[in-house]
Amino acid sequence: MVDTVVTLVVLVLVVLFAVAVIVRTIRIVPQASAVIVERLGRYSRSLDAGLHFLVPFIDKVRATVDLREQVVSFPPQTVITSDNLVVSIDTVIYYQPTDPKAATYEIADYIQAIEQLTVTTLRNVVGSLDLEQTLTSRDQINGQLRGVLDDATGRWGIRVNRVELKAIDPPASVQDSMEKQMRAERDRRAAILNAEGFKQSQILTAEGEKQSQILRAEGSAQAAILRAQGEARAITQVFDAIHRGDPDPKLLAYQYLQTLPQIARGDANKLWIVPSELNDALKGFGAMFNAHGGGSGDGAQAGAGGGQDGAAPRRRREGDAPPAGFEEPVLEDPAEALNRARAEAAGATRDAEGATRRVSGSGEVPRQEG
Repeated sequence: MVDTVVTLVVLVLVVLFAVAVIVRTIRIVPQASAVIVERLGRYSRSLDAGLHFLVPFIDKVRATVDLREQVVSFPPQTVITSDNLVVSIDTVIYYQPTDPKAATYEIADYIQAIEQLTVTTLRNVVGSLDLEQTLTSRDQINGQLRGVLDDATGRWGIRVNRVELKAIDPPASVQDSMEKQMRAERDRRAAILNAEGFKQSQILTAEGEKQSQILRAEGSAQAAILRAQGEARAITQVFDAIHRGDPDPKLLAYQYLQTLPQIARGDANKLWIVPSELNDALKGFGAMFNAHGGGSGDGAQAGAGGGQDGAAPRRRREGDAPPAGFEEPVLEDPAEALNRARAEAAGATRDAEGATRRVSGSGEVPRQEG
């Protein structure tokens, strides 16, 4: 019984030993990984992905290195810029082991080494820049960091692919000043845009007023031209009608006497100057009046001496029929017309003399026209 139990125990121990030997002998390495194997404490070889066999109790697995690209984010680091401002910078490193043996034996902890190297390099780079350059030169800082880290980690079997500055946080007071500056800049741009819009609106308004004034001026010019053409046509028609009617000197003298009161009419006419032609008109009118009442001696004399180039002007006699389209004019008595004209002339003369006395009494010298 005792021998049986001992035999079973020995058998179990042999099985366990065999299992341990098998486990230590067979080694399966996953893809994108590398296994560092030591033999009797010294580096033996690096195992790639696949099935490998080791010598039990002689070969030992030192480390398993992940060959994939990895990302590590470091905590914020305080950095002083060249203008003595303290900023907090977060950094992100993208690295990849390329030599498992160097990554295992050349440095004890390459993650910590990369972190410290990043901090020192970052302080050196940012220390030569001011705050504005630090905020606007991220690509430059990233390039310098990557170059320094790649050179230092190359002998460690680590390749730094990218370095990114995740955040750059200036002090709160500086952030407040920057926000005020940005707000002022935006207000300035808005004011400029408003001024430009107002300027454009004023220009468009002025252009519209200019075009409207040009159109109104053109309309006024066209209206004046049409009015002048109408007046010219009316004058031409009146002139033609007068010549077709063949007026005699009696009618012209009568119309002249009827026009004289209109010359003195109006509130602004304080001084009325009697033209010298009035005497000639009155003489001609008196001569025609004598010719109408006493005979035809003057009329014959006028007929003999009138006209240009020796041709006597044609006069319409009392027995002739009026021209076509004209009726026989009915004239006012010449004596009454002469008396009325003299009375109106005398009244205008009295008004002018009274205005002259009023002006002289006030100390002003009347201006006479002649």
